[in-house]
Amino acid sequence: MLVGRRPVIPTTGCFRGARCVLCVIIRTDPKSPIAGIPIIDVDKCRTVVVVKRSLSPGFAGIPNPLFANENTLMFFNDGKKAFMELIAAVKEA
Repeated sequence: MLVGRRPVIPTTGCFRGARCVLCVIIRTDPKSPIAGIPIIDVDKCRTVVVVKRSLSPGFAGIPNPLFANENTLMFFNDGKKAFMELIAAVKEA
């Protein structure tokens, strides 16, 4: 669901996409090189799990404060491999 240009999301969900659509600095820094692009407000979820190979700032060179949020869990892995491992673990449980 969209409100204005921003998507409104439930407290849980699964999102896959470019890291910049999750970069919360877009809301707080109008001078950011990626300012103005629509983002998904995942930081407002109760728990956020980020699957990423490293903490590198990515193509835009901008660190993402989302990664340091108290409600964010980092899972360092290749995206496809990470989800395959998660699915296998759930099936075993």
